[in-house]
Amino acid sequence: MDRLKHSGFYKLKFFITPAELNRVLKLFGQKHAQFHRTNHDRTKHDLNQVYEAYKTFYQYYTMQEKPGYHPFFVYSISLTMEHESSGFFVRNEGISFPYNQQWAEDELPSVMLSFPKGFRMDLENEKGNHYMYEDIREHWPLTYAFFNEVANDIKKMTKLLRFSIPAADALQEQKPPVRLSKDAMNDIMNSWIVKKYKLVMHNK
Repeated sequence: MDRLKHSGFYKLKFFITPAELNRVLKLFGQKHAQFHRTNHDRTKHDLNQVYEAYKTFYQYYTMQEKPGYHPFFVYSISLTMEHESSGFFVRNEGISFPYNQQWAEDELPSVMLSFPKGFRMDLENEKGNHYMYEDIREHWPLTYAFFNEVANDIKKMTKLLRFSIPAADALQEQKPPVRLSKDAMNDIMNSWIVKKYKLVMHNK
């Protein structure tokens, strides 16, 4: 087996409704996944608490008036599948866009699900480094397959986000690598952030 440098993460960025997320959470429930907040105590949340946390995050971006709290949705997800003990990471990540020749003070929403590409090996390579990374698919094939199952489920219910911003005498299209469901797009089209920045959402 070639000991290659496998850096980075498999990633999927998306924004779906709480009801649609609940469908995805059921997949995690079937695998007895454990959700932990990334605080000092690593507080464990059950699927209902994860759903409620996402609902609060989702509502921040879809309400007609801007709420008075800061949106937050971050978890580490632990999985045990046969001999594999691994996991994913999920966190909210804003979508920046230009406004009046600078970056807007607000961002559109997305959630990023990620899974590392590399498996750490405590071995020396020819340069004397004390560890290196091998292909995660060879060490955690079941977890990798489950990541793809979740990602494909989300992809089936979403399309790539496309929106335009007001520019000098024209509209300027933005193409972030983020996927939105049709229902989430419909919700966000009437939100405070779209009205505030006069965004044109392409709901195709």
